[in-house]
Amino acid sequence: MGISFRLDGKTALVTGASRGLGSAMAVALAEAGADVVCASSSPRGTDVTADTIRRLGRTAWQVHADLSDSAAVSSMAQAAENQAGRVDILVNNAGTIRRHPAKDFPREDWDHVIETNLNAVFDLCVYFGRGMVERGAGKIINVASLLSFSGGITVPAYTASKHAVAGLTKALANEWASHNVQVNAIAPGYFRTDNTQALQDSPERSAAISSRIPAGRWGDPEDLGGAAVFLASAASNYVNGHVLVVDGGWMAR
Repeated sequence: MGISFRLDGKTALVTGASRGLGSAMAVALAEAGADVVCASSSPRGTDVTADTIRRLGRTAWQVHADLSDSAAVSSMAQAAENQAGRVDILVNNAGTIRRHPAKDFPREDWDHVIETNLNAVFDLCVYFGRGMVERGAGKIINVASLLSFSGGITVPAYTASKHAVAGLTKALANEWASHNVQVNAIAPGYFRTDNTQALQDSPERSAAISSRIPAGRWGDPEDLGGAAVFLASAASNYVNGHVLVVDGGWMAR
């Protein structure tokens, strides 16, 4: 039997699916055959993504929550399960970033980033991971960052959260791999998204970043689709606790 990248009969939940990387990954999973629960922070935030998935002939559900609110995260997880039933693939993509010099970083911004980027990821992993462990099958894909490996500038909360996401991915893989639940992460490089808009808008920073990327360009959200399908499919059944860098060669430079 050949290696299968198909996701027919599987249901995925993708957070941050309203646009950018999350939307691209949700559509890629649907193209591979999955039905998708599209999650965002607002009730109508995933309308465009869900419509695209439905035009592919797949089912799309829509849920929403402020991921910095743990009670809202729990309610969203229950709503996703109530609508779609079993979740076979969890993609923890949603995240936020706040920029301030470390010496002036407001505590409320620190808390907001950590709640959104780390605590919500943990809560969703545990909520859906329980069922995956009981069934003896499941895929969890956490979205890390190049700042899971380096420090960045003026983004201490984001950096701390993304280092933690990489570590959490490995910790959960250690516990759940024996139950046939693969927990891995994708670390995107510099992609053209809302989160990197400040860098794109700075001619100096944008040029410096572009000059270091061996591929010679920033990533487009669609460039992440193949990695997501690989880690969501049977093709990655022996991949556990890995952080897959998708960066046009940035880390190799």
